[in-house]
Amino acid sequence: MNKKEAKNRIEELRKQVEYHAKRYYDDDEPEISDFEYDMLMVELRNLEKLSQDRTNLEKKFPEFNSKESLTQKVGGHVKEGFEKVTHEVPLQSLQDVFSIDEVKEYVQKIEEKAIENDIENNKYVVETKIDGLSAALEYKNGKFVKGATRGNGLVGEDVTENLKTVKTIPMQLNENIDITVRGEVFISKQDFEKMNQEREENEQELFANARNAAAGSLRQLDSKITAKRPLDIYIFNVQKIEGKSFNSHFEELEYLEKLGFNVNPVRIPCSNVEEVKKAINKIGEDREQLTFGIDGAVVKVDNLKLRTILGTTSKVPKWAIAYKYPPEQKETILKDIEFQVGRTGVITPLAILEPVRVAGSLISKTTLHNEDFVKEKGLKIGDRVIIQKAGDVIPEIVRAVVEKRDGTEKEFVMPTHCPVCGAETVREEGESAVRCTGIECPAKLYRNLVHFVSREAMNIDGLGENIIGILLEKKMISNIADIYDLKFEDIASLKKNGKKFAQNLIDSINISKQNDLYRLITALGIRHVGVKAAKVLAKTYENMDNLSNASIEDLSQVDEVGTIVANSINEFFSQEQTKDLLKRLKDAGVNMERQKEENEDDRFAGKTFVLTGSLEKYSREEASNIIEKFGGKTSSSVSKKTTYLLAGEDAGSKLTKAQNLGVQIISENEFEEMCK
Repeated sequence: MNKKEAKNRIEELRKQVEYHAKRYYDDDEPEISDFEYDMLMVELRNLEKLSQDRTNLEKKFPEFNSKESLTQKVGGHVKEGFEKVTHEVPLQSLQDVFSIDEVKEYVQKIEEKAIENDIENNKYVVETKIDGLSAALEYKNGKFVKGATRGNGLVGEDVTENLKTVKTIPMQLNENIDITVRGEVFISKQDFEKMNQEREENEQELFANARNAAAGSLRQLDSKITAKRPLDIYIFNVQKIEGKSFNSHFEELEYLEKLGFNVNPVRIPCSNVEEVKKAINKIGEDREQLTFGIDGAVVKVDNLKLRTILGTTSKVPKWAIAYKYPPEQKETILKDIEFQVGRTGVITPLAILEPVRVAGSLISKTTLHNEDFVKEKGLKIGDRVIIQKAGDVIPEIVRAVVEKRDGTEKEFVMPTHCPVCGAETVREEGESAVRCTGIECPAKLYRNLVHFVSREAMNIDGLGENIIGILLEKKMISNIADIYDLKFEDIASLKKNGKKFAQNLIDSINISKQNDLYRLITALGIRHVGVKAAKVLAKTYENMDNLSNASIEDLSQVDEVGTIVANSINEFFSQEQTKDLLKRLKDAGVNMERQKEENEDDRFAGKTFVLTGSLEKYSREEASNIIEKFGGKTSSSVSKKTTYLLAGEDAGSKLTKAQNLGVQIISENEFEEMCK
């Protein structure tokens, strides 16, 4: 490799690792596996070393040595919205190794250094490398006062309030001591699987792995969201301590347990390289039985005096390394592809596999996510495929073994009709999901019912998720219209002494029949049609018949609609299921007309408001409702089409943009005057 080739490849690799590091550390949305990223880093590290080696290239290239390379610094930045915390003791990364030979070489160097410094009986501690997000916890007089993410190792994010929601973090230690510790915030395998299962049912994007789920949960700007996530932590290091000293790392960990910390449970003391090797192998063998995910084993020098002698580089300590286990891959057969329909109608292809044991688990099926995923992998039914576990939890197909095809394989095709109800399927432009369009599809029924009765829709008080679940279980309802056929006696039987509950619910159901047309449109759950669009549609078409018979061309001209929404509305009303439902609702006495208010006021007709900052007299929702009541509309972003910017206290970038565009800026008092 000559100078030009080395330079080009180094530059290319640096761009790649920077990009993927940002996706991993900052966005918590990795695009490649940990192993693939590690291999890029290994190649980059080796090339950077090669460029400085006179024996391998014609001359030394010092210009290739950059402190900005991720081989020289910790990846990660401080997320906007968080206060910055400067770490008094840097939270460094670890040097990765990928073979036992590299471990042996490392231990040999440590032994030589120990002999040079007259340190006898040098020992090691081998620990699990927990797959999570590193954090520093600071205590004053035994009380938890501050917590921060690693960030770039020198500066992290203040996540104190979020960490207070983690149940295994003690708020008060068993001793009144000043100490800063480092730990790994994670989500257990079981909790992670449960989280992703719930997200899949709700048609939310799945977390790529437990690490990213933990990182995304901890780095929430709203601690209430963090509190809902099943975060845990294991402490693995003392960063700083006042009034105490230790001889070994193992002693430190034992002391941390006495203080009340949840300490890394897997820590194996070793006296020599053979014991280190055995410990690494044991962790590898036992990793499937661990309740938490790991991405390696950490080999640490136990003697703290020797640690001080060894020191650190700008990125990693010289007294520890991380051994990375290679991902276990197995070959099996893709026997078939079945289809699952989620609660929002998304149809997901599911791989049916010849059962094979991977990383301790018997795998017989796995998700194929969507149509694009299958096509990108080039999968055919009957293919021999390579599978592995992503993040040691989720089984995934890596690739098809194309060279073993014999011509009997079948092409993959997404269904044109729902496999559950037979309604047409649709894939909208810009989306990867294929959806069932049937409103009465049994697979979607529970979610459709919950939405139909919700506050912003038909607002049927007392008919919550639990009651809906019971009604479905007891087969008292099987579609939306059945709500209006419910009998007093049937409802009363759901609860002990349930007569009062039944009467209140019957009253609420009857009241809902008189709702305005926009509420019914909202309740139908037409894709892309929310409350705002429903109000516009109700005002434009006046009744359900006019709306259901409107052409795509007419619909697309309506404000708040456009082509995509118009197509969605048209597809919805063309379904026989929809026609049957509307007939039943009409027969039950549900209002299908817009309710005009006396002396209707359209003073804000044709005007667009953007709200920013904190309002004193109104909530955002209240102000928006007033604007819409007077025929105006609200938008979340400032543009040339914005009529007014309603600016409260602490107005930010939207105010600046409005000033630059010449948008009229009004205060809360001015808005109040406009509404009189």
